[in-house]
Amino acid sequence: MDKYWLGSYPEEVPHDVDPEQYRSLTQLLEESFRKNASRPFSVCMEQWMTYGELDQLSGALGAWLQDRQLEPGARVAIMLPNIPQFAVTMAAVLRAGYTCVNVNPLYTARELEHQLVDSGATAIVILENFAGTLEEVITATPVKHVVVASMGDLLGFWFGRWITFAVRHLAKMVPAYRLPLSDGRTVTPFKRAIAQGASIALKPAPQTLDSLAFLQYTGGTTGLSKGAELTHRNIVAAILQAEAWFTPALKRIGDVSKTNSIAALPLYHIFALTLCLLAIRWGSYLTLIPNPRDFGKFIEVLRKRPFHLLPGVNTLFNALLQHPQFKSVDFSQLCLSQAGGMAASEGTARHWQQVTGCPMVEGWGMSETVAIGTNNVVTSREFTGTIGLPLPGIEIAIKDDNGDSVAMGEPGEICIKGPNVMRGYYRQPAETEKAFTADGFMRTGDIGTIDERGYIRIVDRKKDMINVSGFNVFPNELENVVSLCPGVVECAAIGVADEKQGEAIKVFIVKSDPTLSEEDVAGFCRQNLTGYKVPKYIEFRDELPKTNVGKILRRELRSGKH
Repeated sequence: MDKYWLGSYPEEVPHDVDPEQYRSLTQLLEESFRKNASRPFSVCMEQWMTYGELDQLSGALGAWLQDRQLEPGARVAIMLPNIPQFAVTMAAVLRAGYTCVNVNPLYTARELEHQLVDSGATAIVILENFAGTLEEVITATPVKHVVVASMGDLLGFWFGRWITFAVRHLAKMVPAYRLPLSDGRTVTPFKRAIAQGASIALKPAPQTLDSLAFLQYTGGTTGLSKGAELTHRNIVAAILQAEAWFTPALKRIGDVSKTNSIAALPLYHIFALTLCLLAIRWGSYLTLIPNPRDFGKFIEVLRKRPFHLLPGVNTLFNALLQHPQFKSVDFSQLCLSQAGGMAASEGTARHWQQVTGCPMVEGWGMSETVAIGTNNVVTSREFTGTIGLPLPGIEIAIKDDNGDSVAMGEPGEICIKGPNVMRGYYRQPAETEKAFTADGFMRTGDIGTIDERGYIRIVDRKKDMINVSGFNVFPNELENVVSLCPGVVECAAIGVADEKQGEAIKVFIVKSDPTLSEEDVAGFCRQNLTGYKVPKYIEFRDELPKTNVGKILRRELRSGKH
């Protein structure tokens, strides 16, 4: 196809990338570990880890996993926040020849059980704070080996012990748990697994670019999340695409390996994960923010040393701007404020540029495309209101329901093709077939337009997905849960505009029990759903608008017609 958008590329950005320069993602990681052994990889609570230490620790944990006799390509779940154990575990799983299954640490037992069962994960590395959730469901899952991490495990001997003590006993953030050891199940502390693995040789794993690297779970219109199969090729391509696109913004640093990237977005999320892997490719370092909701401490960290790359969702940028201490931060070295995960608002973008002097640059992508699909030019000095241009090696087509391209400027479904696009949905051939057009483009469910320069604008969403602070929430899943609440006859969930979150969840309910209250429903949701999926608004109705075959019309609820 005619990639006319290449004419809008900055001169120094290549038109394509070559994932074939690596045999696998593992080779990329190991080359960086050796080349940058003495350089810092991360800093967390002022405790540093070098690439050499990441190499040694991940090698030991990888060898320990291999010693459990897991099958080649076995799925290993990672349920960790932004602490040093995350990168160690991710690298260990890949180096051992297995597949990473990233899990949101805030999942409820119901959500965790679905992901572990669906992925077939036979091992999990989990922070002890969340082990109680695992305890509720583990016997219903294939998990045989549990590695339990504590917050301070990799934060130095004395400081680490103090942090673990404080989290357990002062903040009381580790609920009591007891993981069952029946059926040959093992439970091993993280540091013990590392110590045991240190005396075992890590065996090289036979991997190719077509081997599975990640199962990245994403919502679906069926209401249950699906595992996007991301191969080593997909991930390597996305790293090289991001590198090609972002490097011009970092020119003034001189040496990209000196880049300090702020990791406040959760590393289990595809956006932050891709930027973490890009930092490894560069040999640069990450500042890990374990709890970005504590904005006071977050801003204290930003004041410690110059930072150059700050990825975030619109709500994160907005919340930082609202904090009274934010203006005291030194932004003189900030080269790129990368917005993604949800639509960036012009008001936030303008305010951000006024305060920091650095424009917010908006991009777009999905778990299925390894975060990246399109992005605005990173050296741009103004907010465009578009999602930018297709990145190197990516083709975008705007298609109608028949899979035919529409006329320039006309709205249609944004469809994408490229080496970063997933192989398919794990063990869901029918869903995979539905996701792709006859000519190999992946349907994204977003409706957009493209102009003569190649800039793409999202105008609507085909799917009924609700985007809360960059996290996708699917109405069917919410409705399935709310319908189980005693006293609920039927319900419908929609997204409504929200200044802070982008969208907030509103649930309409027809009830059979007249005493059922909003608080009863909210409490039931809190028990069964992650925090960001709990409805902000609950409205009781006598009836819900429906088609003549009885399908609830969410669009009429959104438009306020009923």
